[in-house]
Amino acid sequence: MNLSLSPGPLSEAETGFSEVSWPLKDLTLAGLHWPASDDAAGDKPVILLHGWLDNSLSFCYLAPELRKLGPVWAVDHAGHGHSDHRPQGQSYMLADYVSDVAELLDNHFSGHDTVDLVGHSLGGIVAMLFAAAFPEKVRRLVMIDSLGPISKAPEEAVSQLRRGISKRLNGSGAGSSYASLDEAAKLRTRGRNPLSEDVARVLLSRNLTETAEGLRWRTDPRLRHPSVMMFTEEQVQAFVAAIEAPTMLIRAEHGLLANFDRWQKRFETLGDVRCLDIDGGHHCHLDGDISPVAEGIRTFLGEN
Repeated sequence: MNLSLSPGPLSEAETGFSEVSWPLKDLTLAGLHWPASDDAAGDKPVILLHGWLDNSLSFCYLAPELRKLGPVWAVDHAGHGHSDHRPQGQSYMLADYVSDVAELLDNHFSGHDTVDLVGHSLGGIVAMLFAAAFPEKVRRLVMIDSLGPISKAPEEAVSQLRRGISKRLNGSGAGSSYASLDEAAKLRTRGRNPLSEDVARVLLSRNLTETAEGLRWRTDPRLRHPSVMMFTEEQVQAFVAAIEAPTMLIRAEHGLLANFDRWQKRFETLGDVRCLDIDGGHHCHLDGDISPVAEGIRTFLGEN
């Protein structure tokens, strides 16, 4: 079997990163680091947070385009990529991801008063919640096809709790195995948010591991469990209203925010915000022509 996990045809600039690990109190996060270019405008860290079931290679094309701003760091969320899974008995609540970011910045970026946060999908939700809870730590915020968590009506809380706990008790079934990275990549092209096969191959190379039975998922199966608790829309609005950092929303024409009406009130609640519309899908920062996304973010973060 061909079990090669090479990320595929990335250019020298795109592979000009180093592996990083950040020990936290209960687990170790992993990620990638692109050093600032020689002509970088400053040394303010740009922290990149990926989406659900993705990993830090989600930014393999975007990160090199941001090196003129300063050093760039892409983080594997807990349970994703090369980061540790949460200990048994714990789950993957949004608040826990936010706590991870807070501990990461306090312990490993303490030399910087503020950072710039760029988040895609789940990463955008986490970045938004962190910026609301710790506004003094975020200079600028970018959300890619993301504008806060899914909300539920208060009367749905009981059924949500039941679903979440029932899944915890029943556990996860045995994960799939694949004969090759190409096989897994072909399946990923038919996912809910499909990717081209070349891009899927790059991304999945960090989400799979070699075993005697073939390639199996590194990602924690508990990531697919329903949350036991979700925010109401009123709670989400309170988080949005608490954001002080200048904010950019990147909206993909064929992405999750294509139906903007659902999110319009949140957008209007943001105090200092601009919207960049992109002709692309949910992974507009990774698949297809990413130059409009890269240029928009580079210009926005380059402002004082």
